Formats: sequence, structure tokens, C-alpha cells
Amino acid sequence: MAKRKRLTPPQPDYFDGPAPETKAMFPLGVAPAPISRVTGDAAAAAALREVAAELTSARREGRLVQHLALERIEADWLIRDRLDTDAEELDSLIASLRSHGQRTPIEVTELPSGQYGLISGWRRLAALRRLHAETSDTRFGTVLAVLRRHDSAEDAYVAMVEENEIRQALSYWERARIAAKSVEAGIFASEKIALQRLFATASRAKRSKIGSFLSLYHSLQTLLRFPAALPERLGLALARDLESDAALAPRLAETLQACVPDSAEAEQALLAAMLDRGGSASAASELGSVSVAATTAHRAAPQSSPAGAEIRPGLFLVTRGGRLILSGPALGPELRLRLESWLRAGA
Repeated sequence: MAKRKRLTPPQPDYFDGPAPETKAMFPLGVAPAPISRVTGDAAAAAALREVAAELTSARREGRLVQHLALERIEADWLIRDRLDTDAEELDSLIASLRSHGQRTPIEVTELPSGQYGLISGWRRLAALRRLHAETSDTRFGTVLAVLRRHDSAEDAYVAMVEENEIRQALSYWERARIAAKSVEAGIFASEKIALQRLFATASRAKRSKIGSFLSLYHSLQTLLRFPAALPERLGLALARDLESDAALAPRLAETLQACVPDSAEAEQALLAAMLDRGGSASAASELGSVSVAATTAHRAAPQSSPAGAEIRPGLFLVTRGGRLILSGPALGPELRLRLESWLRAGA
């Protein structure tokens, strides 16, 4: 029988597997085409550049919280605006950090030396340093911080003051002091400019009061022991009288040096007495000694449970050997003066 004629040519061996155009459907074990590799590498590189740029931008704009070693923070890079740190508040902050860790970052700026200058968060930094010194725990060896970039030292001072005004208002004395200190440091050309820049958001009346405390600061900065506690009303009265009576400053200096009040209340009572008596050093000295003695007696009593009866909120009365002793947080200079006037009128 004659063989049939083959109508199709024989297929090569490589057609035993999938057709070449279908290999992309089976990527396992099959190398991608060169153009796919180039495209993928370019996309990955672009994504990495985008992430790096975003991280750099977030760090520069203060949107990135960083862990910084405590020793890299220069706490005194700026002259601090707040004078006093309440020991009880600091202890509470330390207890919170010990239990829960740091929740709010501090603000720093990068210095040419590679260190970081502290702008705000002095209390948090101080608390962490105490914890680390006491425990050596690595948890307290770093601080959470955000980086702030300022074009000038002026901007850094403004940022520090604004932060403290928001969190806990500065006293008028502290406001005046930082204005004067910033001028002394050459940050601002004059105290007027310092007031305008540091307290730009304050009302004109408030800046005027800070200006009055500036004159008080220059007259009494070396004499007052508790200046940050000076009330607004008493400070403004002192500033007014110092401006009108050039001889008042020396009399105040003499009295304060002679009496040496050991509490803010005693110091304020002494200053109020000087104003009430027209600056009489002898009368103010006598009243100041009584005030200091009363304050010392109050401090000697147990503070957790004040002795005597609470005759009004925050005011305690103690009777000892024919003496009446008033004590408590409500005993301020104004109450003392009203009481004195009442006693004199009834005598």
C-alpha cells in the first residue's frame, strides 16, 4: 500500500512545552524579560527617593518625633524664661514618667556642633535626667524630641516664650526678666523691640504692664528673693512709686537687706508696708519682722495638717501663749493690710 503524503512539517522539540508567548503566564522559575527588570528597579528607586524626601521634610518641619540621647541636649542654650521650678510639680512629673514614659516631646534645634539646643520642655528634660541618674534605666537615657528650625536666635526666644505662655503663663516678673536678658545677650536691639517680638500676640495693655515690671526688674533684681511670686497689682504699684520717688529704691534696698524675708508672703507684706507708709524704712522694718516671725512659725508647724481652726478657706488661726497667729495660703499682703487697718480703726 502506498504511504500517505505528510501535509504538515515535523515540529521541533521545543514546542513540546508552552508556546514562547505564554511563558510570561508562568513566572515560577522563569526569568523576567530585561525591560520588566529595568522598569521595576526604576519604580523601586523612585519610591525610596519619595520616602526619603518625605522623612527629611517631616524632620525639618517638626513632624517627626526622634529619640535623642540626653547628653546631646544643651538645656542652657537659651536663657530660660521661667525662674522657679515647683518641687512638688516636678516630683509629680517624675512619677508620671516612671509609670507611663514620656508622652509629649520636647522641642530642640540643631546646633553647628552637632548638639541640640533646648527650646521648650525644660521640666521634662530635668525629670528624665533625674530618673536616669537614679535608676540607670535605658528607658530614661533618651528623650522624645521634635526638631525646630529657626532662622535666627530671635525666633528661638519667641518660640520658647510662646510655649511657656500656652502651657503655664509666666509671671510678669519673668516676662520682664526674659525681655531684659535677651537684650543683654544681644538678641534684640532694645527692650522695646524685645517686648514687641516676644509678646507679639499680647494686648498693648499687657505689654505696657510688662514694661512697668521692666523698670521694677532693673531697680530690684538683686534685692528680691521671691520676685516671680510678686503679684501684678503690687508690682505695678511699686513701679509707679519708684518712678515718682527717686529715693524709694535706696530705702527699699535698706529695708530688704535688714529684714531678709524668708518667704514670698513675708516679702510681699514688707513691700506693701513700704508703700502704705510712704516708704518709711523703720515702720516697714518693724512690720516685716513680724511678718517673717509669723511665716517662720507657720513653717515650723506640720504642713500636712495645719494647727488651729480654719476660720475661712485657706486661713488658719492658732492661739499660743497670748498670741494670735494667722497662717495659710489665703494670708496675702492685701488681707494683712485690711486686718491692720481694721485693728487700728477699732483701737
